[in-house]
This record gives sequence, C-alpha cells and structure tokens, in this order.
Amino acid sequence: MTRRPLLIVSALLIFGSHPANATQADDTTVTIIDQNAGPTPFISQLSLTASDTSVLSKIQFKISPKIGSVTRPLSATYSNDYLTGRGYLIPATGEIFLPVYGLYANFENAVTLTYYFNDGSSKQDATTVTTAAFTDDCGYDNPIKLQERTDATSLSYDYIMIKGACSTFSPQVIDTDGALRWVGPAGAERYTSAFFDNAFYVAKEGLTRIDLDGTITTIASNADLGVTFLHHNIDRGKSGLILDVDTTEQLESVNIEVDATGKILKEWNLGQIISEAMTAAGDDPTQFVFPSPDDWFHNNATTYNRADDSLIVSSRENFVICIDYETGSIKWILGDPTKLWHTFPSLAQYAFTLASDSLPPIGQHAPSVTYDQGLLVFDNGTNSRFFTDMPGVNRTFASPRKYRLDTPNMTATEVWNYEMDQTVKSPFCSSVYEDAPLNYLLDYAMVGFPDAQPPHARLLGLDAAGEKIFDYQYVTSTCEEAFSSIPLHLESTAFPTVLPRMLNISTRGLIGKEQASLIAGFIVTGTADKTVLLRALGPSLGGAGGLSVSTDPVLTLFDSTGTAIALNDDWQSDPGAAQIIANGLAPTDTAEAATIQTLAPGAYTFVVTGKDSTAGIGLAEAYDLSPLSASKLANLSTRGLVGTGDDVLIGGFIVGEVETNTQVIRARGPSLASSGISAPLGDPMLTVYDANGVAIGGNDSWRDDISAPQIEQNGLAPPDDAESATILRLPAGAYTTIVTGADANDTPAVGLFELFDL
Repeated sequence: MTRRPLLIVSALLIFGSHPANATQADDTTVTIIDQNAGPTPFISQLSLTASDTSVLSKIQFKISPKIGSVTRPLSATYSNDYLTGRGYLIPATGEIFLPVYGLYANFENAVTLTYYFNDGSSKQDATTVTTAAFTDDCGYDNPIKLQERTDATSLSYDYIMIKGACSTFSPQVIDTDGALRWVGPAGAERYTSAFFDNAFYVAKEGLTRIDLDGTITTIASNADLGVTFLHHNIDRGKSGLILDVDTTEQLESVNIEVDATGKILKEWNLGQIISEAMTAAGDDPTQFVFPSPDDWFHNNATTYNRADDSLIVSSRENFVICIDYETGSIKWILGDPTKLWHTFPSLAQYAFTLASDSLPPIGQHAPSVTYDQGLLVFDNGTNSRFFTDMPGVNRTFASPRKYRLDTPNMTATEVWNYEMDQTVKSPFCSSVYEDAPLNYLLDYAMVGFPDAQPPHARLLGLDAAGEKIFDYQYVTSTCEEAFSSIPLHLESTAFPTVLPRMLNISTRGLIGKEQASLIAGFIVTGTADKTVLLRALGPSLGGAGGLSVSTDPVLTLFDSTGTAIALNDDWQSDPGAAQIIANGLAPTDTAEAATIQTLAPGAYTFVVTGKDSTAGIGLAEAYDLSPLSASKLANLSTRGLVGTGDDVLIGGFIVGEVETNTQVIRARGPSLASSGISAPLGDPMLTVYDANGVAIGGNDSWRDDISAPQIEQNGLAPPDDAESATILRLPAGAYTTIVTGADANDTPAVGLFELFDL
C-alpha cells in the first residue's frame, strides 16, 4: 500500500496523461445516472456513482429560483459521514443516493450539484428535475397577493414554515414569492409542529419526526410522554423542544421539554407553580386555579431565554408569566391589570407596571425574546373567555408588540408595534417572530373572525427598515390555515446540523511590541480536539483606505500555562501551508503569518507582534475548521490599542450556522490596570453592527444596559462601572464590534474586546 501512489504517479508520467498539479476533483469521476420521485412532488432522489467516494468530503445541491425571483436558492450540503450513516452513500459500490427537496411542483427545476473533496478542490454538475403537479387543498400555492414580493433583497429570510391543519399534508413550507415548496408526507392534519435539528416535529397521537427528505419516524406516543394530548405550539427549549400538553389533572397548563428522541428533560405544571405561590402569600388558589376540564390558563406558547435561564409562558386567559427554568419559581408577570389575576396580591406582586403610553398584551400568542432582549408577542386583543366576571379589556384590533422589560424596577415599556391603523382584527392563533434584527414575519391567523364569511389568514413580511416586502391572504375557517408561522433558512442547510457556535473571530487593531501587542484569547470547550486556523495580517490591509499597517506581523500561540506551543512569521513556512491553501484562507502577502493547529480542550492565547518598532494596524483571526466536532470555540477576547480615527479596536465574529445564539459582548479598559497594564483605556464604548453595517446594539456603561441584571446573573459583570457590556440574541451571520474610547486622544490606550457564548 505504501508503494501504490508512487507506481500510479510513475505510470501517469510515462503516458503523459495526468497533470502534475491534478486535484482530487480532477481524478474523481462523479456521474448522475438517475432520478426518482419522492413521497411528494417537492422531493426527489438523485442516483449518482463516484469512482472514489473516500475522497468526497461533501455534496451540495442548489435549486435555482424561478425567473424573476429574488429569493435565495434553496440549498443543502450533505457531509460524507452523514450520507454514509443514513445509508445514502455506499463506499463498496460507489453509489450515492442524494435527496433533493424544496423543488417547485409541476415544473422543470434547474438543480446544480457541487462536489467538494478532501484536498479543498471542487467541481460542479447540473441536471433538470421535472416534477408532477400537487393538489393543494389549502390554497397555499395561490394566495391573494395584497402586495407582491418586492424586488428588495433586504429581507433576512426567504422561506416560511406554515403550521396548517387544513389538509393531511401538515406542515407546509412556502417561499416569500408565495410558492409552495414542501409539504409533510406523514398524513398529519395538525398545526402543532416545530422545526428542529433539520426536521419537522409534528403532534400526531404523540410526537413524529419528518425529515426534509421525507423520512418519517415515530418519536413518542402520548402514553410514552405521560400526557393525554399535545396542543398549540412546539417551541425551542434550553436544549430540546417544549411541548404544550394536557394531563388527566390539568387542561392546557403543563409544559414538558423533550430531546430529539422524545426523552423527557423537564416538566413545569403551571397550576402547581401558581397555586404554591398563592398559598405562600396567603391567597386561596382554588379561586383561580382549576382542575381539568376547566380551561383557566390556556397555555398557547412558550419561549426560553438563555440570558437569564428562564421560561416565558403565554397564558391566553391571563398574562405572560416568566418562571425560573430550574426551580419553576415566578420571576415576573406581564398582562392586563383589569383581569382577575391582578386582584390576588400573591400574583400582583410579580406584575410589571406599564409605562403610561404602553398597552398590555391581551389574549397574546407566540412570545419570543428579541435580539436586544426585548419581549415580542402577538397581541390578539381578545379578553378572557373563562373568567367572565373579570374578563379584562377587549380590543377591536390585533397587533404585534415589543416590550422593553426593566426587571430591577419592574417596569415594562412598549417600544414597537404594528397596528395596521387599528383596523385588522385577528382574535386568536396569530404570531409574530423576529428573524435577523428587526426583520419580522407577521401571521394574522383569523382576520375578521367571526364576522367575516369566510375569515382569512394573512402573512406579512417586514424588513429592518420597516418596509413591507410581501402581504399574502388565504381563506380559512378558524386557525387551520396558518397558525404561528415561522421564518426558515433553507438556503444553506447543513447535514448533520451545525449547532449555534462561533465559527470565526477577527480583531483589527494597532500592533506593536510588548503591551502594544494584539492579544487574542479563546477557550476550546467540549470533549473533542478542535482544529483551528490562526492568522496575523498586516501588509494586505494596506489597500483598505490607505491604512498605516504592520509590515511584518508574527504570531505566537500559548497554552493555559503560558507555554509557547506554536510560532509563525511567514505562513508559507507553516507545516499546514497546503491545508491553509485548501481551505481558501491563504494570506495574500508572504510576510503575513498563519498556522493550523489541532488543540485539546482548554484555554489558549495567541499574540500578534510586529517586527517593526513603529506600531501599525494588523488583523488577528481565528477560524474554526472543525465545526461539526464535539467541541467549540468560546469566550473569545482580544486586547489591543485604542486610539482615534482608524486606530480603534474592531472585533469581527461569525455566528453559525442555523440557530440563534445568545452573546455577552464586553469592552474593558480601567480594570486592566490590575493586570499590570500601564495605560488602560479609561472609558471604553462598544457598538455592534450586522453584515450590512447597520448598528444593532451598543453600550457605554454596562449598568445602563437593559440586560444589566442578566449580565450580573451570568457572572459577567465588568469589574469597572465605566466599562461596557450588552447581551444580544444573534442569528447566523457576520457581525462587527467597534471599541472606542469616550476619552480617546492622540495617545492610544489598551482596551479589551470580549465575546461570551451563553
């Protein structure tokens, strides 16, 4: 075996038929040989053969949008291991069965395949998948378009999961053009569903998983879960899915969290939690909490807030209530104070006081936490149906509302709404969800009910500027057409799922010697080794606005004991230079530094210095090259000089790949003096920008931030009150944090940018 490569090279050289720089893409033949229709017209399976499957790292498919569409192509990438594990890749025969989903029905779909190889090379192929028509009993493929999708590409999402129960094809996926792109083949007729781990989980006499390729798996029956029924929403939990369930004792007031296999992780009985709180404060819970079949609570959705480890539960009859995830103790209540619950001192003590110009949520659905730690709900405006003696306010219109919650002072302020001139009534089942910051999907589930005949559902998209991008209407009866629809990102799905994590961090700042070095730190958490690429750039930055750059940066990597374990001055001298090139991350200047290292779990620091005595601007970067491993990069930080003009500390990071991540972002200065820094930044300020350069958050003094209580709760309060910190929930994407100094002058001072993954 050790001689075989030499023999092959020798033979090729003799016959002159093999280029000296041939890649695995050149050497491997991959052929599309057949295609087979899937369980619905939206799914197909391509049959391929490869001359050598061992060199294939992954395969991507991409479906071209219809002509004139500005939606991003629906695309997915399958790793070799995933295909092999599913039985879709057979090494012994070279056969590959590639699922392609999200096709247009009754259409000739242009599909591009990209084959990626272990040496970093790739090549493409193309085919046409012709699909059959689909009988759409719900009318999703033919909405009344109150506003066509605009040509704007500013909307952060292009696909929508509709939780419809109007046919046996639940759930459904449309794109923002209004075209149907996927339906559930499990025979489910329920709107109780969620998207989790690249699959749909549907309540069907228990919990059923439907993979995007159409595979159906029974996860657990109601009996397995110890419940009688799954109702309303399935929502993201701390690590699994939170189900709204009925038991023999309680109707619509119990939640359980389960993992992807249906194993129960946690349970919260709101009847018990509220009864115990009322009893402890001297109130009689039998005047408020009732056993089944009384619908006294009517739980319709939950959300988990990682910032303070809490569960937020929507009780349509009463309020939004927040409980501690671990203990179940009540933390706060937001609701209409004219309802019965507020007459009990035991519950009123937890109530937020609303600002004078703020309306409380009434009959709300779909609570969620926004990127800046606000509370977002859809206020249906419908009063209590059970507590008829004190039903509370009843409004004639519905509106999504966002609240800023000041928990130390127990005040709530409405900071955003979309009231449609107070003309749209949608009394039940509606939702609003934020995708990227300030990008919303609004679902008015029952417009005009019960007066309109028939009522209709309405889906509406808003971009970050508040512009309406589309507005579609569907005939419905009650909630069956569109219940709590959510944005989906099917333009870049990865198999297996890549969980939220930092994939890259980079910091630009002045590079000099000693305390003027640019110092980056990170922790490898988990159980497996992590492969990282570290870079120090300088000369190649000169073209970006004529910066005064570091001409010859050097990087040194240290472990937690302070021992230098790697050093590089010229990236081409690194043993991993070929792999750096294969990953497309080779610096463009030979004087710049880079190294690839495989690191065991632990804390690491890499220091970037300059050979020149004059400080210049440089860039320190860390890339995660093994995002699918059981470890991840966490607690990322960079220390550098902060001055004026270009001489600021700029931290960039990438959140990947599928789900929202919660970050604590800090900028420190004064407290660095205790670490021996002779010239610390006196008053650091931070501003966070998205990939479009829009400021989405910032802070000067951390105690002034709305997230200050959560920052303290997580043990991440900066040591000095003049330092900055904020908490943001960020979807996958690229972000930049700029650290400046309120007291900045011509003499640069040392500041520290830090990023903590909750």
